[in-house]
Amino acid sequence: MRHSSFLLSCTLLTVLATTAHAAPAPSPEVVQGLVNTLNERLNIGDLVALTKWDSGKPIQDSPREAQVIDNARKLAAERKLDPEDVAQLIAAQMEANKLVQYGLLAQWQAAGAAPDTPRPDLGRQIRPRLDELQTRLLQQYADFAPYRHDPNCPAWLAKARAGLTRDALHDLALTRATGELCIRPLAP
Repeated sequence: MRHSSFLLSCTLLTVLATTAHAAPAPSPEVVQGLVNTLNERLNIGDLVALTKWDSGKPIQDSPREAQVIDNARKLAAERKLDPEDVAQLIAAQMEANKLVQYGLLAQWQAAGAAPDTPRPDLGRQIRPRLDELQTRLLQQYADFAPYRHDPNCPAWLAKARAGLTRDALHDLALTRATGELCIRPLAP
C-alpha cells in the first residue's frame, strides 16, 4: 500500500510539474479576433484599389507607409510593446494589402474595367477606418504577443484563417498578413 501511495504521489508531482511549465493556449477569441481584424483590414484594400484605379495613382506610397509605421512605433511604446515588432507587424499588413491591390488591379486591367461600386474617399473615409483598425490591431496583438513563441502558434493561426476569405487572392494576402506573427524557436 505504501508503494502505491508513493507511486501515485510521484505521478501527481510529475503531472503538476509538467503542467506548471507548459504555457496555456490563448483563448480562441484572442487568436480569432486578431485574424478577423487583419482580414477586415485586407478587405479595405479592395476599396483602396478602387481609389487607385480611379485616380491612376500608384499603389506604392512610401511616404504614407513611413508615416503609418512611425505612428505605430509611437503607439507601441505607449502600450509597452516592442516598437520594432510592431513596425514589422504593420509593414506586413501593408505588404498584404498591396498584394490585394495589385491582384485586383491586374484583374480589372484584364477585364477592361473595375467594378461599378460606390467609391469611398481615401482621405476622409478609408484612412480613418484604417487608423481605427490599427488601434484595435495593436491591442489584439498585445494580447496575442505572449503566445508568439509557442510551437502551436502556426496551427492556431491556420485554424483561425480557415474559411475566412472569399477567394485565393485574399487567402494568400491573409497568409502574408499572419506570416510573421509566430516566432519559431531556434534549433539547438
